[in-house]
Amino acid sequence: MKMILYGIPNCDTVRKARKFLESHQIDFQFQDFRKRPLTIDTLQAWLKHHPMSVIVNKRSTAWKQLDEPQQTALMNSQQPALLIENPTLIKRPVLQTAQQVLFGFNTKEYEKLL
Repeated sequence: MKMILYGIPNCDTVRKARKFLESHQIDFQFQDFRKRPLTIDTLQAWLKHHPMSVIVNKRSTAWKQLDEPQQTALMNSQQPALLIENPTLIKRPVLQTAQQVLFGFNTKEYEKLL
């Protein structure tokens, strides 16, 4: 399986991850959340291995715009479709490999992939 890097192109952290992967000549496919939204199947697969607290970016503007009942429902995995409707709620970037899914950019975690 080819690695897939999910995110939005104008995000600084996504840019850092892309630059890291390119500089280490790692073959990956970039998927822009906004141009090609996630599927519910992809999201459900992520949720099998990671709690919502790992996936959701609580520092995002989109998170702050949700009211408290929406935030609670999302964190209790009762409204995962909110992540598809508002992809900026997802901690970026998301790097999916054949073995794992990483949320956010951490140089040490990415180096382990080499």
